Amino acid sequence: MVAALPKNLDEDGFYGIRLESIGGLGAHLAGQILAEAGVLRLGLNGSHFSSYGSEKKGTPLKSYIRFCNPDQAVRTNSPVERPHLIAVFHEALIGREKVALGLRPDGIIIVNSVASPKEIKERLGLPGGTVGVVDALGIAVAENSRPNMAMLGAVTRVADFIDPEAVKATIRQTFERHYPHLLEANMHVFQRGYDELRLETFPLEGEWATGVARPQPAYGYLNAPWGGMVTNPGNSAIKDLSASRQGFLPALVLEKCVHCGLCDIVCPDCCFVWEAYTKEDGRPGVRLVGIDYRYCKGCMKCVEACPTDALVEMRETEGYAEAHRVAVFFDLEQGK
Repeated sequence: MVAALPKNLDEDGFYGIRLESIGGLGAHLAGQILAEAGVLRLGLNGSHFSSYGSEKKGTPLKSYIRFCNPDQAVRTNSPVERPHLIAVFHEALIGREKVALGLRPDGIIIVNSVASPKEIKERLGLPGGTVGVVDALGIAVAENSRPNMAMLGAVTRVADFIDPEAVKATIRQTFERHYPHLLEANMHVFQRGYDELRLETFPLEGEWATGVARPQPAYGYLNAPWGGMVTNPGNSAIKDLSASRQGFLPALVLEKCVHCGLCDIVCPDCCFVWEAYTKEDGRPGVRLVGIDYRYCKGCMKCVEACPTDALVEMRETEGYAEAHRVAVFFDLEQGK
């Protein structure tokens, strides 16, 4: 039996989904499983592909899924510019990426967050519409898995023309082949994401102006720097790596710190802040004063290297990094 698509298809006859994520969270696999379930098990026509830069953890990634009726050919492989459904796999992308760009007025956006739908709506700057939240990271930690299956469960619940049993069958087929020991955990995570999604619809207050998701390059032939100079390299002081963290960060317990510097030796991103001081015997010394979470991507190498457990891995909660951050470059903070 062919699944019945909703009536509010776009002008080309498609139902569009966009997954906003960073590398390492499994958004590409989630999109692939969803597309396979819709096309191979439910009789729809559709397509799926992902767009990303360097293939490594922490880099922004977008995954696109389209569905249409079986008698319609799929003749486009362009990004989904006006999605019906957006799923944001990493809360830190809000504010750093335009994750709600192109969302249709009758569309739904889901965010991996412990915040309320109202808080997420305000942070996204939406004038209304339907917002969903699910603690995908918390579910994944509890089940010793990854958040992608929880987000897939939430997406399946919103895209209610997709039979969840078809998605479960696709998950089973995918994991039985290569990772049978991970199958049951991922099935539990999917079901919890499906069940624990919180949706709330808000009345429209103002003009719906999410635009079209057609990002343009920062530089073109009119404004590119002469000589091909790279103005914002990956190791630049103006780079913000905080969106690369996957839900965990190192917390510093200064009372246990012996200021040995091993954390600074293994840190690849110059996150640790030191200050000079005079010891009790009059000799000069340096001591650790904090972490600049702007440059921390959560690799946890410092936690492994710390001999006194002064650095511990903790789940990142909203506002913690900002409240406990110590700036490395004070002149940069002052806009100089």
